[in-house]
Amino acid sequence: MLRLENIIIPKLESEPSSISYWWDGKWYTRSDMLSLVNNCENVLRNAGFSRGQRLVVMLRNSPLIPALSLAVWKLGGTFCPLNEKAGLESLTGTLDLIKPFAVITEHEIPELSKLWPCLTCSLDSVSLPSFTGKTQPPESEDLAVIFATSGTTGLPKAVPLTHENLRSNCESTLAMIPSVSSSDTFLTVLPNFHSFGYTVTTIMPLTIGAKTATAPSFLPPAATIRAISEGKVDVMFVVPAIMSFLLMSVEKGKLAPEVLSRIRIICTGGDKLNPNLHKMSLKLLGRDIMEGYGLTETSPVICVNHDCETQKTGSIGPVLPGFEYKLKDREGNETSDKEGVLWVRGASVTPGYLHAPEITAERFDSEGFLNTGDYVRLETHDGEEFVYILDRVTDIIIVGGFNVYPQEVEKVLAEHPAVHQAVVVGMPHDINGQIPKAYIQLEDGAEANDRDIIRFAKERLAHFKVPRSVEFVEEFPLSGTGKILRRVLRERAAAEK
Repeated sequence: MLRLENIIIPKLESEPSSISYWWDGKWYTRSDMLSLVNNCENVLRNAGFSRGQRLVVMLRNSPLIPALSLAVWKLGGTFCPLNEKAGLESLTGTLDLIKPFAVITEHEIPELSKLWPCLTCSLDSVSLPSFTGKTQPPESEDLAVIFATSGTTGLPKAVPLTHENLRSNCESTLAMIPSVSSSDTFLTVLPNFHSFGYTVTTIMPLTIGAKTATAPSFLPPAATIRAISEGKVDVMFVVPAIMSFLLMSVEKGKLAPEVLSRIRIICTGGDKLNPNLHKMSLKLLGRDIMEGYGLTETSPVICVNHDCETQKTGSIGPVLPGFEYKLKDREGNETSDKEGVLWVRGASVTPGYLHAPEITAERFDSEGFLNTGDYVRLETHDGEEFVYILDRVTDIIIVGGFNVYPQEVEKVLAEHPAVHQAVVVGMPHDINGQIPKAYIQLEDGAEANDRDIIRFAKERLAHFKVPRSVEFVEEFPLSGTGKILRRVLRERAAAEK
């Protein structure tokens, strides 16, 4: 198995004086990154870090993230990025599961330091402070990274990914977007505790020797805009919420369109792309946005469009090379229909959940295919099969026995001239079981009432798909990765019954 440090370190060493990354207003060389890696490696080794150990890191984006990753891998360990804002109960449960050698945080968390060796570190640090860790039972040296992910049981769940998982996903993603090259500069703004941000915007550019321009986080957005502008970003992978904010900033005159229009590749993932963003991008920037899709369990990319010229609007693109896939009905039976739940198998798929064989058994079938939990439709265009997500299986609304796919309803509602974005969830109903409820975010300065929205939907949708209730919101609840929290909206709708 070819390990990631054995791919990345030689590229850094090959041309040490070449530019490697932009950070906080300055460009740094590959030699600077190597120095940071070596400093981190020495401190970890002196702290007692050894093969099979796990280092938990709760830092925002900075050059320390790739440096610590490479240092940990050189020592035969596993890098574990967590969200410092996940909440003490969640963090404690996840740490108990991972059993780290040490925990690195940006801010002191006294409750955790009582349980685990902890050290605080500035994002601008050129090395780590000296410390002593605590040796834990070793895991496999094949594990490159462990991500925490939410589960339906409320218990902590962790996804281990191997060096082969990440290497394969980077190679397959780059093969699907052939216009990406080693001369490009990637924007690194997505949180590193999410596999989309970590793999695609931090590790993938390193594997081909591309440059990065890094912002600690998207908010406040000034740092991101500065990174895009001063870093002369060519490739930008972001979640739709970030793209929406940037485009609205252009529309309001707060951001010059040239800052974004010079970016050659803009691709979103992590959540569905609001159809109106395609129109906004074409209008304001003169170019379109690509869309892709993936899961933490798949390292993460499963599908992505090749480019804006061949993409099919509404599709997440073809499945990456290296994946096998099949469709099953909701009862788990394979189907020859072009609609069904997507199951995948391949070199990018996690070997299973960490110390959770029962969860692994629930998500994988006997042939090793992973249940993505997404209900999709397949369509062939120009000899290539494109995937369209109809909805998360858990999001499908069943109205009197009929399936209602929220994304279909949302797409129709988004065509209303006053609607910027719509989110539709199921609301409990005594007779029909569920009915659709729409949460609507209006365009700036636009006006509409619930009767307008319902009338518009009735003219375009079957009666059982029409929202029976409409609520207007200023903004949607978002996760730490910028994904709309439908669960929160479902709970709000259920509480109103």
